[in-house]
Amino acid sequence: MSVPANVGVLGGGRMGGGIAHAFLLAGAKVHVVDVHDEAVNAARERIHKDIEVSVARGAEGRFADYAGRLSLSTSPADFAGCEVVVEAVPESLELKRASFASISQHAPQAVIATNTSSLSVSELARSVDNDVIGLHFFNPVPASKLVEIVVADSTPAPLVHAARTWVEGLGKTPIVVADAPGFASSRLGVAIALEAIRMVEDAVASPEDIDNAMVLGYKFPIGPLALTDIVGLDVRLGIAEYLESTLGPRFAPPQLMRDMVARGELGRKTGKGFYSYEEK
Repeated sequence: MSVPANVGVLGGGRMGGGIAHAFLLAGAKVHVVDVHDEAVNAARERIHKDIEVSVARGAEGRFADYAGRLSLSTSPADFAGCEVVVEAVPESLELKRASFASISQHAPQAVIATNTSSLSVSELARSVDNDVIGLHFFNPVPASKLVEIVVADSTPAPLVHAARTWVEGLGKTPIVVADAPGFASSRLGVAIALEAIRMVEDAVASPEDIDNAMVLGYKFPIGPLALTDIVGLDVRLGIAEYLESTLGPRFAPPQLMRDMVARGELGRKTGKGFYSYEEK
């Protein structure tokens, strides 16, 4: 098996659940930890649903085989036997530092892989003695073919090679990037999204027409505004604020973006963003 045999995931939300699902399909035992029983139950339901879809689409094995290798709890102590723990908590430096400390306390032998989309992996690594690397998955994880491997200052070269093997074992394509603000994907993706939002703010064109310009004119698979709705306006606002603080005012979030987040218009997860998403 080209992925670790025992994998932990801290955070069972949309990203964490998707990461757990990917490792289960690749043959690993996966333990997911979340903050309380309600979150754990929601994570279990989300991952089981993803497994059912994968089996229906032809994944080898039965639902019971995959589900039998999944465990969930509220206790980071259950990471004790994990070879790798993927941190998939919200994009907050303070929260991620606290998460690293908890993982390190209970699994000092484990590699910590952070799913951060923009924060400094090297800075996070300095808070623990574990080997640390960035594994930036993309939403939705089951459908995405890319994982960005982010190399911290302290990441040993053999770990970079191992991470490539893991990503390929998940059936995805790795790219390796330096630990620069926003890495490669978020830096470019957010830059395009921010300009698209400014165009809406300036009444240059409708969200639909801006997205169609990039899909039909530049062969993007999805427009930058529709993608922002999938990622979450709040998530992209946090990334933009971090990039503004590290790279300068060209990443300053438009006021429209701040206003939409303040109104709770976060995209698909709230039913409204640049587009409306009504329950079918």
